[in-house]
Amino acid sequence: MDENEKLTTELEAAAFRRLLEHLRARTDVQNIDLMNLAGFCRNCLSNWYQEEAEARGVALSKPEARQVVYGMPYDEWKSLYQTEASPQQLAEMEKNHQH
Repeated sequence: MDENEKLTTELEAAAFRRLLEHLRARTDVQNIDLMNLAGFCRNCLSNWYQEEAEARGVALSKPEARQVVYGMPYDEWKSLYQTEASPQQLAEMEKNHQH
């Protein structure tokens, strides 16, 4: 890897860490809100992380990948921060994922 590739990787990693910090701080933003607005959520991010680990020969369970993204066990995050989805949120999700 040359110096430019190394720098790019370092910048991408730093941006990813900032994204995780931001998502961890914004516990008021529900995953369904992220899905409805951006088409991905914290769970998607943890799935991508797990897939990239496995592609590199690193065994990583779904709970382990979710802990990387959530900063705590997923069940703990859900009990502390997840709220019931509103009928409007569910309708928006259904509309967005009909393709």
